[in-house]
Amino acid sequence: MKRREFITLLSGAGLVWPLAVRAQQGERMRRVGFISGLSETDSEGRARYAAFRQTLQQSGWTEGRNVRYEYRARAGGGLELVRRYVAELVALAPDVILVNGTQNLEALQQATRSIPIVFVNLTDPVGAGFVESLARPGGNTTGFTSYEYGLSAKWVELLKEIAPRVTRVGVLRDNGNPSGIGMWAVMQFAAPTLGVELKSIGLRDVPEIERGVAAFARGPDSGMIVIPGSLTVAHRDSISALAARCRLPAVYPCRFFVDAGGLISYGPNIHEAYRSAAGYVDRILKGTKPADLPVQNPTKYELVINNKTAKGLGLTVPPTLLARVDEVIE
Repeated sequence: MKRREFITLLSGAGLVWPLAVRAQQGERMRRVGFISGLSETDSEGRARYAAFRQTLQQSGWTEGRNVRYEYRARAGGGLELVRRYVAELVALAPDVILVNGTQNLEALQQATRSIPIVFVNLTDPVGAGFVESLARPGGNTTGFTSYEYGLSAKWVELLKEIAPRVTRVGVLRDNGNPSGIGMWAVMQFAAPTLGVELKSIGLRDVPEIERGVAAFARGPDSGMIVIPGSLTVAHRDSISALAARCRLPAVYPCRFFVDAGGLISYGPNIHEAYRSAAGYVDRILKGTKPADLPVQNPTKYELVINNKTAKGLGLTVPPTLLARVDEVIE
């Protein structure tokens, strides 16, 4: 081998060797925070978390190899617990944080204006001041809405359609939830034109729910609507069972209430929102700024009916409603 060729070979080896060492050392570990209102032991919480992680894995992010997750779940805890978990996550300086719920996001934005944030399950992020606009969110926050206020009027319409005799509607809602307040206002506006009277029922804990619903159900021609929120989701099994026990036809915001025995639900596919959020987290990890990712609204709402529950309540689902349903659970 000639001297010049030998020197060239050594020079090339000098370039390749550091690259090989870096490859053996593995990719840089990225950290993704996740703060939720549902614990990891909650079946719905697990399903949402799994949908998010599986979608990220499909984009090349493998836990333990190039990404690490930091999960914090307040599971119905108060504002003090939210702030503690937010402080813990921010102190870890993650590359991005996924968050659901108005209260959680508010605490996060108060704690950091630099760490990228992707939210899910918000109703009005512009009105709440979380983003500047849907098209141009600005700042460090973007994400996916799940409901708009007008949907609550649709729940009243559906209740009258599946249970025409209902004239009294108990609305199970968290009085401290800002989006719930907006939905309650829309329902109050729509109720008179549909011939129903509304009554708010609190839900701080299961005993309060049981007392409020049982007392309301003693009146004639009664029905119920459940407004979305971390408390209603956490107590979904108790709420569905209570509605059946009190023989209350009820409309729910998510299909997992119907899976638990509820009568009818109309709302977005929550798991799809988490998959979409994973797409945004992937783009942020690869360098895109949250300000350049528009806030997205649901493109489709699902109508699901539990026919067994309908029969148990003595209700016949109208053909016009069956023609629009996405799924009937037998």
